Amino acid sequence: MKKIGIIVGNGKLPLYFLEEAESLGYDVFPIGLFDSIEGEIKEHPNYRQIHIGNVGEFVRYLLKNGIRELVMLGKVEKNLIFQDLKLDYYGEEIMKKLPDNKDETLLFGVIAFFRLNKIKVLPQNHLLGSMMFEKKIYTRTMPTPEDGRTIDMGIEAAKNLSRLDAGQTVVCKDSSVVALEGIEGTDKTIERAGEYAGSGCIIVKMSRPQQDMRVDIPAVGIDTIKKAIEIGAKGIVGEAGRMLFLDKKESIELADKNNLFIQGIKV
Repeated sequence: MKKIGIIVGNGKLPLYFLEEAESLGYDVFPIGLFDSIEGEIKEHPNYRQIHIGNVGEFVRYLLKNGIRELVMLGKVEKNLIFQDLKLDYYGEEIMKKLPDNKDETLLFGVIAFFRLNKIKVLPQNHLLGSMMFEKKIYTRTMPTPEDGRTIDMGIEAAKNLSRLDAGQTVVCKDSSVVALEGIEGTDKTIERAGEYAGSGCIIVKMSRPQQDMRVDIPAVGIDTIKKAIEIGAKGIVGEAGRMLFLDKKESIELADKNNLFIQGIKV
């Protein structure tokens, strides 16, 4: 049986991957980063929790179990990383060699260390091709021509934002940007937009221009749909072929009930 590891952050994406991999006959080894990960993953017989700073322990555990391939999935909130960050020797050595402390830089440093130990990090959409956003409108509710102009502005703003590695989500209304994602994450950004601009917003989420699919692939799922409905948003736009659409059936049904459009756009 082929083995694969998952480094597990928060959210349901790691659980979806685990279920898909096991359905295809993989022996899966989930490694949790936080106490707050999904409970079903913690109950898995191969589950192990390792502190995010113990890079050497990750490698020893993977090699001991004969695991040469892994995926890194789930939300890794900055506040949880820096709240109690304790690095082992290998973590400290990696940090010394990095040019900055950006999310991607840190992750690539860890990936390089894995590669040195002959452990390959696979794209986050490995085995999850059916969950990728497509170029289409998924809902009965359709965007208007005016919505299209607002979406175009949101795409431009989101792409510029992502180039700075500051975030990937922009919320717009009436051809104006009302909220940019920062350290607080997508849900808080949507909440802030609702406070500032009220109902009628459009949420636009894009990948980075040079998005490495091994790290932090953008995703939209049922929680994002619920948050959009809470603020009375008009629609959600995701980048086709470059991000995941989770809980697809449930999300579309909920959006249709609330006159919210969901659109995948090829950029």
